[in-house]
Amino acid sequence: MNILITGAYGFVGTNLINNLKIKHNLYGLDIVCPTREGVLKTFYWKDINPESFSLQTLPKFDAIIHLAGKAHDTKKQSAAQSYFDINTGLT
Repeated sequence: MNILITGAYGFVGTNLINNLKIKHNLYGLDIVCPTREGVLKTFYWKDINPESFSLQTLPKFDAIIHLAGKAHDTKKQSAAQSYFDINTGLT
């Protein structure tokens, strides 16, 4: 299966990739784009702009696992509304 994982380099995404990479073709979508064993290609959030990026150039995915979100602001630099907006509006 071709699987796209958003939030691929977060804690859950990293562990999920380790478990799925043997049997599936994995792609990532994240705010960071490191290369990673088991991930064929990682797409950068800022590059996926509907006005300039042709969605037809993406591989055909059999499944999308959405794990991206805003979490762990231990320095308390974000307002609660920011968490709500990102974790509900962008999903």
